[in-house]
Amino acid sequence: MAKLTDMQIKSLIRAGIPVAKSDGNGLTFTLSKNGTSAWVLRYRHGGRQKELTIGRYPDITLGKARELATEARANIQQGEDVARTKKLTARELANAKTLRELANDYLEKAKLVLAPSTFKQRKYHIDTLILPKIGSLLVREVTTTDVVYLLEAVGKMHVASLVLIALSRIFKHGIAKHVAITNPCLGITASAICDAPKPTRLRLKLSEDELRVILPALPSIGIENALAIKILLSTCVRTNELVKAEWEDIDFEKAEWTIPDANSKTRKGFTVPLPPAIVGWFNELKHYACGSKYVLPSRNGKPSHIALLTIAVALNKLCTKLKGIRRFTPHDLRSTARSHLTELGINIIVAERCLNHSLGGLVGIYDQHDYMTERRAALELWSELILACESGTTWQKTANNVILLRSA
Repeated sequence: MAKLTDMQIKSLIRAGIPVAKSDGNGLTFTLSKNGTSAWVLRYRHGGRQKELTIGRYPDITLGKARELATEARANIQQGEDVARTKKLTARELANAKTLRELANDYLEKAKLVLAPSTFKQRKYHIDTLILPKIGSLLVREVTTTDVVYLLEAVGKMHVASLVLIALSRIFKHGIAKHVAITNPCLGITASAICDAPKPTRLRLKLSEDELRVILPALPSIGIENALAIKILLSTCVRTNELVKAEWEDIDFEKAEWTIPDANSKTRKGFTVPLPPAIVGWFNELKHYACGSKYVLPSRNGKPSHIALLTIAVALNKLCTKLKGIRRFTPHDLRSTARSHLTELGINIIVAERCLNHSLGGLVGIYDQHDYMTERRAALELWSELILACESGTTWQKTANNVILLRSA
């Protein structure tokens, strides 16, 4: 039976003496030394005495305290430790993070493991597309509906796919840190929400006839650009790997170019063998570098390398000048080189290693041979064809050009 009345409680508060007065069934009114009055439910769980603070009086009235105590006792009878549950809930609320806070924490970790270009792209998608839309939401409040709304706002499927990857990585990070319970990105695809993307542009293979027009015309876009393009074409490297190259990476005595981990797309450095023609082109570039540590120094006087788009802009100007030549990009030089290596009879593994492609599968795991000798022979053969196209002389592979590979 209930024992307390509102009049009694007010009388206790006026007296100002610390007290704990039972209302029955474990519900107790307490008054502390500093005058704080509150409701406490005393109960036993697992053979131990426990206390659940229900709330302060008069915010929690006598009638409301009895109602909440009845609900709590029902949960206790079901085996729940209600005080423990309240502490966990309070802790979760204290640790609750907004998506913006979790995303920033994720980016701190991602910066250590992602390639710089990948990290830059992911940070851009997070900062400009994700956070302005749903960054203020608590992590545990984000639903699949919010994700769909976000992707619909992005619109373009290619970009939406990258945004979905970034958001999913944020939630995986949150689950690992016990900030998120589920990943609302699961089961969602950008293709199901956004319009189909435009067909991907196929890589070009410049024919020998096209090379015989392009190569002699390269000086018209600047000697440094011409040399850089010939090196890209003959070595099969990526544009950024040449743009970021430093002279300390070039060993003229060994005729080798070491591309460090930081400059490689795969984050794993490799060495490029340099045929005599390519060594000569590097020597010419060194003359134009005027003491800079970079193979292709900035042309505006800054102590840096040229911009990544410089060569692409130069090729665009060249294509505008030339008639009957398909427009091509610096990356098309790699596909051109790869295709011609096949035509020259180069073994597929050697050709793929020339482009620093991962061999994949069991070959990639077990074959640790660097194919340096074979790659050098392949690039020498390829550079001979490039020189012939540049000079306008006829060229035909002879028996002396055949690369003998070890038998299986």
